[in-house]
Amino acid sequence: MSSTNASPRTPLSKDGEPGRTASSAQRSIPPFVDEVVGTLSVHSQFVVHGNIHDRYLARRRIGGKPVDSDRSLPESLWDGLRPLGYGALLSYDQITGFQALVGPDQETVVELLNDALRSPRTGSGSGRTPQLLEAEPLLREIVTGFRERRTARRRDGRDAEPLRLALLIDHSSRLSTDVTRLGEGERDFFLACVQLAQEAEPLSAAPHHPPRDPAGAGKLFNPVIWLADSDRDLPHWLVSGSGRVRAVAVPGPDAGERRRMAQLLASEHPAAPADDKAARQDGTGAVADAPSRLDPVTAFARAAAGLSLDAMRQSHRLALSRSMPFEAMPDAVRIYRLGVEKDPWRSWDIRERIAHGHAHLTGRVRGQEQAVTMTLDILKRAALGLSGAQATSTGHRPRGVLFFAGPTGTGKTEMAKSVAQLLFDSEDAYLRFDMSEFSSAHAADRLVGAPPGYVGYEAGGELTRAVRADPFRVILFDEIEKAHQGVMDKFLQLLEDGRLTDGQGVTTYFSECVLIFTSNLGIQHTDPQTRRRVWDVRPEDDYNDLVQRVRANIRQHFEAEVGRPELMNRFGGNVVVFGFITGEAAEEVLDLSIRNITAAVWDSQGIRLEISPQARRRLGEYCLRDPYAGGRGIGMALETHLINPLARAVFTIRPQSLNGTLRVTDVWEDKETGSVDLRVEQVPER
Repeated sequence: MSSTNASPRTPLSKDGEPGRTASSAQRSIPPFVDEVVGTLSVHSQFVVHGNIHDRYLARRRIGGKPVDSDRSLPESLWDGLRPLGYGALLSYDQITGFQALVGPDQETVVELLNDALRSPRTGSGSGRTPQLLEAEPLLREIVTGFRERRTARRRDGRDAEPLRLALLIDHSSRLSTDVTRLGEGERDFFLACVQLAQEAEPLSAAPHHPPRDPAGAGKLFNPVIWLADSDRDLPHWLVSGSGRVRAVAVPGPDAGERRRMAQLLASEHPAAPADDKAARQDGTGAVADAPSRLDPVTAFARAAAGLSLDAMRQSHRLALSRSMPFEAMPDAVRIYRLGVEKDPWRSWDIRERIAHGHAHLTGRVRGQEQAVTMTLDILKRAALGLSGAQATSTGHRPRGVLFFAGPTGTGKTEMAKSVAQLLFDSEDAYLRFDMSEFSSAHAADRLVGAPPGYVGYEAGGELTRAVRADPFRVILFDEIEKAHQGVMDKFLQLLEDGRLTDGQGVTTYFSECVLIFTSNLGIQHTDPQTRRRVWDVRPEDDYNDLVQRVRANIRQHFEAEVGRPELMNRFGGNVVVFGFITGEAAEEVLDLSIRNITAAVWDSQGIRLEISPQARRRLGEYCLRDPYAGGRGIGMALETHLINPLARAVFTIRPQSLNGTLRVTDVWEDKETGSVDLRVEQVPER
């Protein structure tokens, strides 16, 4: 509606013909509306905040049977106001100005608004939408029911009856740039509104609109209702500085409301096609393996856990646009959440790769047979959608959760990379966060983005941004014990709900991700007397004993030191313990590393490198003497005992004169100086 040429809008009610609205006796109203209309005798302004952009269920009786419909917030408020004798519901925002939304006095209010907007005293005087302080005089007229203006228009000179009206101030969260640093005009506007709340007088119902509800027979205020995302988006002294201003929270829908909404949408859905195959198609080209064990309404309601009722309606529209049957609504919800239609988890390719995954993982991670087996078990249940299947409601938790524990250098990070390659056929699906970089008090802001008003707010969170770009990922949180407590709290939410809301209010879902946490917990502790690090496990320990000790130490850490026993409970039986790399496994790692070195020498220099049995035996003595160092220690020892002296030998021979094969026949170490040297022979081409 134009600010200088107001015209009636089609009434908000969708019940039959325009303008017809069911009474409160016929229609139940949401609790937040009941709180507003129930206190209109004592409060002149309301700050309605929270879930204000949703749909709200209302129930009426048709033929003696209760029937649900979903309503917008203005519609829901009008359902509560109309029976009390209110003549119109108005709205104001800084873009569209003042509008008369609905009500039997709508046309009268439009005339009064246009008259006021042309007036030098209350109008902007320039034909544009009135801004803040310019709008305050008109707010005052609405609160008084246009009594003075209506009286001035009467020819008989008698006082006119005021209109019973209600005003919504929409987008209140955007009225100021920074609510903690108000500009002069912003401060004066909000102060005037506080004064208005104090000076307002309750009004009787107009004789031409007698209230249908007895509660409206007394005097009620013409309320100003601020619609805000949060009560903190308005000055605190507006919200709590006056007994006339009441804050009313609008909660998100509960499970019962989501089920009622699912039933409503089911009644609106066209009949499924007769073809059974078509009926089981999810709209993405995939055909469901088997019908859900739940009835379609329950399946839809559970799939929509955490969604608003409006999001459920949008998911239903998405399903209708793709000609999806109602039985496929969980798939429509998944598409709505993630924004993508593909679902690698439902393809046979991923199941085939997991079925043959043992060779893939053991080929890259040596000596961890038990860890590989347990990892594959967790991945198999993730691929089948059975993670958390024992719970009554699995919610939208991540597809899989793995907690890799054990000594350093045993292949935990390499296993995470291998899992990404196995699942999604690409290491690009692997995302790593080193928790040593997230140990500060504001570390969580890097993951989910800074809150409004803080540096980095516009950039968003590193984690949430990456998952929205590609929801199918393996995410590694390396060395979790180094993370700050605030980051731990984010992990708790992530493991429980499978979603995070960033600083910009955007929700990111992790239901298709595999989360991997690594830790060196349970391996060493600090002696309280000597303050030295002491090993809790040793290479010669039996693997089963090592597993029990490490898991007990990890639980002790989260319960006693971190104070987050619930986080450990979320990990549950997904703790995969890696053992020390010793014996044959260590020899395999050494041989694999040597092969990598010879391949690198050939690729970069065109030199064939041979290691004699004598040199190999010497390398084994030097590189495998510290079992506590793990595979990473073997690699570091090879740098010292093979790569460095080999590079020196190549430069001594001069690279341009090299041809054929370079054979390392011996390796020795000076125990006094620690220097290492090689005996190298150049084998010419035959």
